Amino acid sequence: MGKTSLSIFLVFLAVLGLFAFSNKDMVNVTVPFGDTYDMPKIALILICTSLGALAVLFVVFIRDTKRVIDNMQSHRKLKKDEKIREYYSKALNAILGDKEDDALGALNDILKEDPEHIDALLRLGDIALNNGDYKTSFEHYKKAWNIKPSNLQALFSLETVMDRTGRVDEALRYLDDILDLDPENLTALYRKRTFLEKKDRWDDLLSLQKIILKLEHSENDKNREEKKLLGYKYEYARAALENSEMEKAEKAFRTLLKMDPDFVPAYLGMTEVVLNKGETEETINLLEKGFEKLNSIIILARLEDLLISVGEPGRLIRFYKSALSRTPYDNNLKFLLGKLYFRLEMVDDAIETLNTVDAGMFSSPEIHHLKGELFMKRNQTARAVDEFRKAFDSNKMLKIPYCCSDCGNRSADWSGRCPRCLQWNTYRLDVSGTSCKA
Repeated sequence: MGKTSLSIFLVFLAVLGLFAFSNKDMVNVTVPFGDTYDMPKIALILICTSLGALAVLFVVFIRDTKRVIDNMQSHRKLKKDEKIREYYSKALNAILGDKEDDALGALNDILKEDPEHIDALLRLGDIALNNGDYKTSFEHYKKAWNIKPSNLQALFSLETVMDRTGRVDEALRYLDDILDLDPENLTALYRKRTFLEKKDRWDDLLSLQKIILKLEHSENDKNREEKKLLGYKYEYARAALENSEMEKAEKAFRTLLKMDPDFVPAYLGMTEVVLNKGETEETINLLEKGFEKLNSIIILARLEDLLISVGEPGRLIRFYKSALSRTPYDNNLKFLLGKLYFRLEMVDDAIETLNTVDAGMFSSPEIHHLKGELFMKRNQTARAVDEFRKAFDSNKMLKIPYCCSDCGNRSADWSGRCPRCLQWNTYRLDVSGTSCKA
């Protein structure tokens, strides 16, 4: 008891003694359900005061005891947390140093101290995952997630295991769980997009891509995602075309052309839709307008095939000459017209046209091959052999390849999407041999 408290207590006793000296009256005190007693008023006051003091002392004792216990527990917890931090630091250093056994030992020591240590469980899962032990990694990740269902890292890790084991539907479910917790999580949206592409779910991809586009902030990112939106719209239309859903395909291709009038695959898709409806003339007009607008050799090649198939080579020649009148130095058009003449057995016209091609700007071996064939038809064997030699001395493909303007990938077949860089509307017909990246 402090000096102040003792002084107050002595003053209280002095005052009480003074009252006791002046007040000697007796009072009746009845115990509940008991007897009645006579006692001085001051004695009653002392009894009540003592009982109050005892009650206060009891409360103070309980409070101080609890404080001591809490301090002991807090100290014990601090020591435990410090030990766990030391173990975790040791584990991270071991992981960085590629000392797997040391890392496993430290992480397991953490779990002995705290079986629900989420970070330790996740790191153990990562080690198992890197070793290809998907069952063990899944168990660690699942335990971490059960402890804290809102832990996004645990959910992403579970999704990774599902991806590695080829369980796409389950991976998508975990991504949906993440998006339920954080609807604007771009990482989850990107990964979900990858799985939807694998499953060719173009309708769902269109909706998802619109969400991603709204969440992007920089202009570069927005432009990139807008291109993907066009690509998914094309795949959606192409799938409808392959499934003979012509109305659906036509609507999608027309929408795509409104979104991007320069999207060449959409012209080719619309060509198939209109042809399917039996409207050949409209198809020809569509291709002619498409070429005049975009100057795309791929559209021109499709127009050539169509006009040849319907028996109108004269119209095709006139179209070529009209195009050359607008761009008289276009070596690609000259080469294609010469090739058309060759296809139509118009040997003199073919040679005359091919001779106007600027050899310095046109490195495709196909022109030498064509000239060789033409000279053979004229029985000019020596000149034919010389042209064939030039064609086969080249390291380039003899057949005119398609190539990607973004990554330079070359292919004998056209595709709306490059299989290497996965970009749409990038394939070009490399007529001159210089159109695309090496």
